[in-house]
Formats: sequence, structure tokens, C-alpha cells
Amino acid sequence: MTDQLGRSPRKPRADAIRNRERVLEAAKAIFSEGGTETGLEAVARKAGVGIGTLYRHFPTREALYEAVYRREVEQLAELAQHLTTDMPPLAGLRRWLLALVEFVATKKGMGAALALAAHKPPELMAFTTSRMNEAIGMLLGPAAEAGEVRRDIGPDDLLRMVIGLCYMQDGPGWQAQVMRLLDVFLDGLRIRRDDPSESPRS
Repeated sequence: MTDQLGRSPRKPRADAIRNRERVLEAAKAIFSEGGTETGLEAVARKAGVGIGTLYRHFPTREALYEAVYRREVEQLAELAQHLTTDMPPLAGLRRWLLALVEFVATKKGMGAALALAAHKPPELMAFTTSRMNEAIGMLLGPAAEAGEVRRDIGPDDLLRMVIGLCYMQDGPGWQAQVMRLLDVFLDGLRIRRDDPSESPRS
């Protein structure tokens, strides 16, 4: 793509990219603690950048909230790709679900903010659901093909279960409670090879 003078757009400078990432990481930390009403000046201080730098990247509070959200979703999708090669399928699935619970912790902290930030709710929800189901499928599919887990549970089933567990829990230590219940669920998905009544389903 070129501008009206036929010039190609300049690539962002390396320092600008670093500043943007620092702002997003600082905002994630603050939002995870429930600090959605915290002024953007506090985010800029935590990131070690000036408030003008923050506003150049994110002109509104809502733009920052949504950028943090989308970044977390994309990082989860990328993690699934790495885990498919770095860990056995079932172990990789558990590691990814732990990351999903951590993501929900950020999202719960951003709850009020996302109501404002998601000015296109259907599009943002469709983006999230699509990327999450794709990521789970990368890990759940190979586990089923390897005969480690049942075939009658799909990515959408698992996603709904995890999100449901997260939003039923609250208070200190809720993430540990969710992971304990997830381990019970994953254990129920396993196929016991020593039990003739449990065999891979085609």
C-alpha cells in the first residue's frame, strides 16, 4: 500500500515497537489486579514511558483495553502452536489451559473496561472464539488421535467448561481452585488402556 504520493508507509521504529509492548505489558498487570479505573498515567509510569507516548499508541482508554485483550488472545494461539511441538499432547493441553485461566484473570479484571472497549462486541467475540477453538483443537486433536482422550469432547465443549468454571469462582486463590477442577475433568477425559470398557472411539 502507498500514500497519495506513491510512497510506501514507513515501518514502525524498533523503539516504538518496544514502547508499545511495554505499555501493553504494564496495562495487563494493572488490569489483572482489577485496576480498570486506574488512570492511564499510572500505566505509563509502570511502563516507563511518557503519557504522550502512551497516547500516540492508544489514543483512548478503550483502545488500550481492547489492544491488551487481543494481544492476550493472539499469545494464547501462538502458545498452542509451540506446545504442539514442545510437549506431549495431553501435557501440552493442560499447560495451555493453565494459560487460559491466567488470561481469564486478566479479562475478569478488565470486565467493566471491556464493556466500553468492545464497541463491536460481535466481531470481538467471534475473533476470540475462533482463535480459542483453533488453539484448543491443535492440542486436543492430536491427544484424541493418539488414543489418550475421548473423541466425543470438542474444542468448543472444553472452552465453555473452562470459562464457566472461571466465572463461577471468585475470591483469593480462585485460579488454583479452577486448575484443581480442570485436573479432575482432564482425568475424566483420559482413556484407561487397562479398562476394556474404555477404548478409543472412532
